[in-house]
Amino acid sequence: MLIEARPALDPELAALVAAQRHEGGRGFVPDDQVAHFVAVVDGRAVACGAWQPLPEPGAAELKRMYVRPAFRCRGIARQMIVALEEEALAAGRPVIRLTTGVTSAAAIALFQSAGYHQLPARGPGVVRYEKRLTVSVQ
Repeated sequence: MLIEARPALDPELAALVAAQRHEGGRGFVPDDQVAHFVAVVDGRAVACGAWQPLPEPGAAELKRMYVRPAFRCRGIARQMIVALEEEALAAGRPVIRLTTGVTSAAAIALFQSAGYHQLPARGPGVVRYEKRLTVSVQ
């Protein structure tokens, strides 16, 4: 598997976003402030994710996490989270936040197992999480 950066208007990214919307995801507005990534397996784009800087210094938000159904439960989402965290950390953003729907049990379990801690909700139907990344010195 390869995880690579893609521009917001990339056609393979657009296909993944369309599939995500078909499953109930939110609309998508291309934004130059968002860093998009796509996971490629055997030459096929099968997952996407993004991170965006937040107005708060040192903070970023994970967005647009999606894995095609046929490729779920293979660890792709976890690898995408790690890649996004590494990119945000390299950009000086060690505080990572994300929001997911309360009905997304698999997403909630994934984020909790990846070290994200729940924050107080800001509205009905959503769950907010945060993780503070540290740099290890070897």
